Amino acid sequence: MDAIVGFLNTIFWGYILIYGLLAVGVYFTVSLGFIQFRHFGEMIRTVMKSPETDEAGISPFQALTVSLASRVGTGNLAGVAVALSLGGPGAIFWMWMVALVGMATAYAESSLAQLYKTRGAHGHYRGGPAFYISKGMNMPWLGAVFSVCLIISFGLVFNAVQANSIATAVEGAFGIPPLVVGLALAALTGVVIFGGIKKIAQVAEIVVPFMAAAYLLLAIVIIVINITAVPGALWQIVGSAFGLTEAVGGVTGGVMAALLNGVKRGLFSNEAGMGSAPNIAAVAVPVPHHPSSQGFVQALGVFIDTLLICTATALMIILSGALDPTAGVQGTDLTQAALAEHIGTAGRYFIAIAIFFFAFTSIIGNYSYSENAMVFLGMGNTQGFTALRVLVLIMVVWGAMQAVATVFNTADASMGMMATINLIAIVTMSGTIAKLTKDYLSQRAEGKEPMFHAADYPELGDGIDHTIWSRD
Repeated sequence: MDAIVGFLNTIFWGYILIYGLLAVGVYFTVSLGFIQFRHFGEMIRTVMKSPETDEAGISPFQALTVSLASRVGTGNLAGVAVALSLGGPGAIFWMWMVALVGMATAYAESSLAQLYKTRGAHGHYRGGPAFYISKGMNMPWLGAVFSVCLIISFGLVFNAVQANSIATAVEGAFGIPPLVVGLALAALTGVVIFGGIKKIAQVAEIVVPFMAAAYLLLAIVIIVINITAVPGALWQIVGSAFGLTEAVGGVTGGVMAALLNGVKRGLFSNEAGMGSAPNIAAVAVPVPHHPSSQGFVQALGVFIDTLLICTATALMIILSGALDPTAGVQGTDLTQAALAEHIGTAGRYFIAIAIFFFAFTSIIGNYSYSENAMVFLGMGNTQGFTALRVLVLIMVVWGAMQAVATVFNTADASMGMMATINLIAIVTMSGTIAKLTKDYLSQRAEGKEPMFHAADYPELGDGIDHTIWSRD
């Protein structure tokens, strides 16, 4: 199994995604006119608009918080620490680059997910890459492959990763055995996911803003206290990305180690291009009533995840002086050691609590994506959802007791396959994305509230659900 996982990671991360993710991000950044920079205000506007009442879907803000629930997890705490340990401070620079160009990728994939969404059981909105691959590319078989990869990676493997981080942090801070943590976490997870996507959205819109605000507030306090050292920390990040400063962490590999680990951990954290967040973007009721509006919402999610929360973690670790490649401390342990340097023993407890909230919300967010995949595969019924939920709970308990390296490597392989399929799909349909964007922005420039009119897109035919987009 280790050999197979290692081979897949070599193919995906050594040849395909390390270049493909950046290339696709740059492609959409340029082809869409640097949309994530020129129209950043639109991202805020689409989230802050009052949601429309629609029992079929969730609000844009709920969609953002559910996607952030999935994005903001171990990648923001343990993942950043791993990137720093293996790639040095320069890895953070490449995480920034992946996020900045990834905002355009996130916009593209989530706009498509909105466009091709449909109605599942009980009239609820469903959608995501599997749906736009099937309808937009006329390749339902590839949509099925994507769905299987999504269930394996997000429904199962990634949730084991999150459980592993929670168990490690809680055991380190409070001495509670991993099995006990896993069982308790599974019980709490079951209470939420058995309520379906609506319940998940209700929990996420309360917990996610609270946990993100608390974490960023602590980071701001630490940065202010160490303000004189901040310029030096930022120079370490930028300088070591190009080999201009002495290596700290990532001693072997230099610039390439920084690039590889930054890109890998950047994607694992913000998920841009992976094809995950579009699954919840499709469930939202867009405001304005145009597919592009949800693209803007999810682009903002990438910004919050990496440019704010991951950067906060990185600065706290670098400013602490705890980053020592010879000490062998990495992952959650490094983040806890860094906070202990800043605020004493309380730092370990704070990170354990933060890891719990970040990773727990990731588990329920990841599960929500899997529901859409089950619907696409024709298993979106009570029996199918129950079986999936039971498997998720089993993986939570299993993951709590596994070694970090094994779980992370498996997650990398499954994520790599998903991302490869999704990147091919969105590039293939880039013409549709460009037309949607031009339509939205031209209406906004004319002072109108953007509205999608299916009649303006005759080439889509019956690929879209006209009953959803029939508003005048």
